[in-house]
Amino acid sequence: MTDALADPHYSPYTGPGSSGEPRGGGPRDIVILGSTGSIGTQAIDVVLRNPGRFRVVALSAAGGRVELLAEQAHRLAVHTVAVADESAVPALREALSARYGTAAPLPEIIAGPRAATEAAALPCHSVLNGITGSIGLRPTLAALEAGRVLVLANKESLIAGGPLVKAVAKPGQVVPVDSEHSALFQALRGGAHREVRKLIVTASGGPFRGRTLEEMADVTPEQAMAHPTWDMGPVITINSANLVNKGLEVIEAHLLYDIPFDRIEVVVHPQSYVHSMVEFVDGSTLAQASPPDMRMPIALGLGWPDRVPDAAPAFDWSKASTWEFFPLDERSFPSVALARHVGALGGTAPAVFNAANEECVEAFRAGRLSFTGIMDTVARVVGEHGTAAPGTSPTVEDVLEAETWARARARELAQASEAAGV
Repeated sequence: MTDALADPHYSPYTGPGSSGEPRGGGPRDIVILGSTGSIGTQAIDVVLRNPGRFRVVALSAAGGRVELLAEQAHRLAVHTVAVADESAVPALREALSARYGTAAPLPEIIAGPRAATEAAALPCHSVLNGITGSIGLRPTLAALEAGRVLVLANKESLIAGGPLVKAVAKPGQVVPVDSEHSALFQALRGGAHREVRKLIVTASGGPFRGRTLEEMADVTPEQAMAHPTWDMGPVITINSANLVNKGLEVIEAHLLYDIPFDRIEVVVHPQSYVHSMVEFVDGSTLAQASPPDMRMPIALGLGWPDRVPDAAPAFDWSKASTWEFFPLDERSFPSVALARHVGALGGTAPAVFNAANEECVEAFRAGRLSFTGIMDTVARVVGEHGTAAPGTSPTVEDVLEAETWARARARELAQASEAAGV
């Protein structure tokens, strides 16, 4: 893979062609960004069950769950705690003091909008970016520029800043955590890049699999949050309900593995056992399968190139089971086709797509926009944005400016829809 960010044949820790055994002794130092979220809490579970393998040196969170953040910091004995909300510092310091008492010094506290970015550049081996949303872009870039291995669960930073991330990432420096991309990462080890015919990204189909577009017009946020197989945060769960998440993963797969969009396919697999597949030119298909548990891809990302024993439960092959696969209904779920279009446009178009979607999801959760109105509004914002000049690469400022415009425009359109009763 000549230009892949996450080359499964290359280990950033031991180098290409090595045995895969880590050099040196002692646990691997890691920083966890988004520690109080779904990915962060599961990563901490992996760490606590493998104390000789991993050591967390810093945690970062938004600041809305200071009690949990303080508990994590104390249990992991971290050196640094970063919090985005500066107003949360007094409560955080109080929560830390209650746990540490007077006998031990408190961790260093970093606060403010750039707190996660500063934490991402701290001395360590790997940075797990589990932040939700495109606010994870600057921390992603900071970790890469500092030479850390980036264990990437924050797909939005790659979507919004793909060219920026690719410009600074060295071969093997990015290891994906999304279950689909972890699956592709593993399956791609079965052949050379030139032997890949296509990537097959699986989707559970979400809670509305089999419904028509018209039947989803009156979907409520509570219904959209009832995912049949995965337990995730609200934004990702709603993105999975209308398959925006799958559209983002198609763009991410293109960026990670340098496979053209017309060779990346989405299929619906309700059981969520097969996380993705790679089809090779000889007709062979390699699939990565495991019970739906994010601790497995998280552990693989943290431990790469080594696997972590008993990271998650395995299948009981003595029991019968049925695995189903269906074609994607693109009329009912137009988000994947729109994402392909956006990815092909390049420039700041993916950032606009992602930012507009985040605003529309919030409007839907607040009752200001219908479920189907999410994609209608995103498509309109993308259409109004237009395309970048061929061959131009956006700067961080370009991406942030495009996102600011997209968020404002999405809010305007959502308000207009609410006023019109749509």
